[in-house]
Amino acid sequence: MPEALLISFGVIFVAELGDKSQLMALAFATRYRPIPILIGITIATAVVHAFSVLVGAAIGSALPTDAITFGAGIAFLGFAIWTLRGDSLDEKERARVARDDRTAVVAASAAFFLAELGDKTMLATITLATTEGVFGTWLGSTLGMVAADALAIAVGAVLGARLPEPAIRIGATVAFIVFGLVLIAEALTG
Repeated sequence: MPEALLISFGVIFVAELGDKSQLMALAFATRYRPIPILIGITIATAVVHAFSVLVGAAIGSALPTDAITFGAGIAFLGFAIWTLRGDSLDEKERARVARDDRTAVVAASAAFFLAELGDKTMLATITLATTEGVFGTWLGSTLGMVAADALAIAVGAVLGARLPEPAIRIGATVAFIVFGLVLIAEALTG
């Protein structure tokens, strides 16, 4: 479990840097107190990633290990391209954050739950769960995402500015390429 937790934490933390949901956390932090936002993000993330690891575990038990590892490597290269392209909030998403008068916990939970469905962090969690332990992957991916979003909340609440997006995007892209190439090499040599 410790290995799955650490791998999942690292991969999801990096994947979340510069992601749309991190931008949402930053936007929520300009309107609400940080703790309720973090609670809402944690609830939504725990639910989405629980579903993700169950899907990943089901897929993992049905396919040969080398095929899964190779597919995971290709997926991580895809995540690298997705990360390099970047995410941003459109006007509709900005308006939803700005006009929501529900409590911060409910607003953040609902917004993050919807934003994470089909997002690269959900797909990365599914991919990790095909080869890593289910509980460790769930816990690590949840903590990794919450930690990255907590960083955005801190930036939004304290500094009122974002981290330099191009540098974050390039760093995350390089990490995904490295993870992808290592997995592909492992599949081809294993």
